[in-house]
Formats: sequence, C-alpha cells, structure tokens
Amino acid sequence: MSCFGRTSDLAVLLIWGVFEAASSCMNGNQMAQNGSWPLPEVSTPVSVQMGTKALLCCPAILVTKALLITWEIAPRDQPPCRISYRAETRETNETNCTDRRITWASTPDQSPNLQINAVALDHDGNYSCVMAGPSGNFQVKYDLQVLVPPEVALSRGKNRTAVCEATAGKPAAQIFWTPDGHHVTKNEPHSNGTVTVRSTYYWEQNNVSSVFCFVSHSTGNQTLSVQLNRGQNVNGQDQKLLQLLKRMICSLTQAIRRRAIHSMIL
Repeated sequence: MSCFGRTSDLAVLLIWGVFEAASSCMNGNQMAQNGSWPLPEVSTPVSVQMGTKALLCCPAILVTKALLITWEIAPRDQPPCRISYRAETRETNETNCTDRRITWASTPDQSPNLQINAVALDHDGNYSCVMAGPSGNFQVKYDLQVLVPPEVALSRGKNRTAVCEATAGKPAAQIFWTPDGHHVTKNEPHSNGTVTVRSTYYWEQNNVSSVFCFVSHSTGNQTLSVQLNRGQNVNGQDQKLLQLLKRMICSLTQAIRRRAIHSMIL
C-alpha cells in the first residue's frame, strides 16, 4: 500500500501525519510496586495531543482488593490536588481539586482510572495512583506531556528568500529544506511552553524554481512548497525532488508508527 495518493498541485502540498490519542489506558511501561512507604520516585512519560481525551490507569490489580485508592495530581506551576476513594465506606473525597475536566473514568468501585476530558496545556504535569490493600501498596506514576500541533506556513520573502514558520508548537518543531541549501533557523519560546520556529531559506541560482519545507513534529508531519521563479513551469527536477521528499516522509511516518506500536506493546 502506498503512503500517498495522487498529488495534482505542486504549488501547495500538505501532508499531515495524524496523531491519535489513545482510547485505552495510557500505560506505557507501567510499574506497580508492592511494599511499604516510601514508594520509589519513578514516572512513566506519556504524551497526549491538546484537545483530545486522556485515560490514566491505576496499577493492574483487582479493584475489589483495594482498601484505599488515591490519585495525586500535580500540574506544573499549579497547586496539587488529591482525589481518593475508601472502599469500606464507599466514600470519595477531593482536596484542593477545582478542574472539573479531571474525573474518575467511572465509579471508583468499578474502575479506579482517571480521565482528563479535552486535555489542555495546563494539564501538563505529574499524576500518580496509589492502591492500598492487605498485601501492600501499589503505585504507578505518570509524567504527562501535552503536545500542541504547530500552525505551519510557507511564503516568499524578500531578497531571494523563502520563509517557513511552525507557530506555537509543543515541543518545538524541526524544519528541513529541499533542495538542500543555506538557511537560518531560529526558535522563539512563549510563556505557555509552546515554541515558534522560523526558518529562512536563501537561494542564489536561477535554476531553482521551487523549494519544499518539511516540518517534523510529534503530532504529525507537514510538507509545503512554494514556486520561487514565477512564470516557470514545474520541471522534471522539481518532480524528482517531490518524489524524493514523499519517500522520505513515508519512511519517517512508518518509523513513527513502529515506535508507537512498540511502546504500546511494552
């Protein structure tokens, strides 16, 4: 199966690698520790795209065996909060929790997992679940990283330049050019943790009729092109560059999918 369908317009080419949020528990390399306090400070990094839903799992033990279930929620640069469920009295309790987007995925006696609806930048932070039972305490910790897809644009600049921008992405996007040539790339960090990347491409030869900007990001890849010398038709060299770039994007996309599947298996 090919990675791309037929492309009829070279002037504007957009290829978007879709990032799908997990609909099941974002276990990663889940760790459950049996023993007494203090439990080890080991966190599993998980990433989720802004605007999607996240489901964080407690340790994989029977919920009927748990006497007390506690979620510690510590978003970055915000006061921590705690939600808990005591099985003996079937009581739930919240301490300093005001974000209604963070809830139990179900009733805690059925499922102790935590759900975040419409993930936002302020959900970036640390989350931990502790399940206490007769055989000990079991814990899993997450370092939740919120991903923000950048807004991508490519335009002709002044003095024989082309400017490619990936605005307000998290983490910072990477920008590559085809054909390879002199370019200057600068990063502009923002107060909310996103980064704008701006790359300026310079060309000197008149036989360069089009350039391609490839933007690589955790949420997906985009490729745009701009015609430099207006009035010229797309030549065979441009077609070769386009095909080369499409094969490169195809290989990168397949590699990202393999890594994602490997992480899910682990």
